[in-house]
Amino acid sequence: MSDPVESAFRAESRRVLATLIRLLGDFDLAEEAMQEAFAVAAERWPTEGVPANPRAWLVSTGRFKAMDTLRRRARFDASLAAIAERLGDGVTPPPEVDDDSVEDDRLRLIFTCCHPALPPDGQVALTLREVCGLTTEEIARAFLSPAPTVAQRIVRAKAKIKAARIPYQVPSRADLPERLASVLQVIYLVFNEGYAASSGESLTRGGLSAEAIRLGRLLVELLPEPEAIGLLALMLLHEARRDARTTADGEIVLLEDQDRARWNREMIAEGMALVDRAIGSRGFGPYTLQAAIAAVHAGAATAADTDWIEIVGLYDVLVRAEPSPVVQLNRAAAVAMRDGPGAGLALIEDLLGRGELADYAPAHSARAELCRRLGRSVDAIRSYEGALELTRQEPQRRFLEWRLQEVRRELSPRTQ
Repeated sequence: MSDPVESAFRAESRRVLATLIRLLGDFDLAEEAMQEAFAVAAERWPTEGVPANPRAWLVSTGRFKAMDTLRRRARFDASLAAIAERLGDGVTPPPEVDDDSVEDDRLRLIFTCCHPALPPDGQVALTLREVCGLTTEEIARAFLSPAPTVAQRIVRAKAKIKAARIPYQVPSRADLPERLASVLQVIYLVFNEGYAASSGESLTRGGLSAEAIRLGRLLVELLPEPEAIGLLALMLLHEARRDARTTADGEIVLLEDQDRARWNREMIAEGMALVDRAIGSRGFGPYTLQAAIAAVHAGAATAADTDWIEIVGLYDVLVRAEPSPVVQLNRAAAVAMRDGPGAGLALIEDLLGRGELADYAPAHSARAELCRRLGRSVDAIRSYEGALELTRQEPQRRFLEWRLQEVRRELSPRTQ
């Protein structure tokens, strides 16, 4: 591609695709049409010049190419002829390419990719592929999955949309809460995998968290609901700490040991402003509450200055809004900081006793840490060993092994 076409592809390809999906009602046909439109642009723009409205030109050209494709295929499938006729003559630009409708198309595409009828792994893969423009190979590398597996997830998700006739639209106000929850969950899943990878050699995957933040910004721009604002705030406040979370060698640095001068203050300021905006709406929920907790951490000049009373209070509200075992575990860790390791350990042991976190490595490592602080070395060793069995991320494994060796060294003189 020539430079103007490359620039247009970077700036407009996802918008063009979203509109073509709406016009054509088919993901694969729309992607094929978009690629053909850019191929035509690469041939014509260098000599004819860049059109005044490149996006409208690309949509119109893509629509024409799709219509031509459908008419050729209609020789074998008569039902496609009606679709081709519906698209018009391919000469007059479609009226639905003004900026407002194109932005609506992007929002429609997000909600379609994140429809709750699709399996969660399909929602994530399809969103990264169609909304963010990541290749199948990039998605596979990010989630450490074989590329054919990711490709099949995308194919199945598209087939489900077609077979179930999932509408390409923003849900009605009545249906919005449930549907928005699916969108936010997908964005949050993508961010979490980027911020704290579930396995592999690296603690983080910057490309994924950047894509999640980009999606979050787009969602807030197009649909400024309180929880969308809260999620964006949460991601920014966590991402602001990225550079301080590891050493130059990629080893983990705990929150209390991080060099706070390395935190991104611009992201923190933006995140805090968004927290205030979401809370001021009075329609917020769990994402905003988590963002508020992150804001307390971000506002502390040193680890010792952290207001653990406020954090536990926010967790008390969060547990009522989202009483999940993981939220309760995080609250227990905060209680340990406010009231001492014994108080936190009692809560964590109660959670582990219920069995819900038996296979959750952070629960075992949290228990190990509190046992270590209390001088219960044998219990700490058992919990560190349990956490190691469940951990697949190499930096986390190295950190746990280092802690385990440290406790064993401390225990040795006492047992001799």
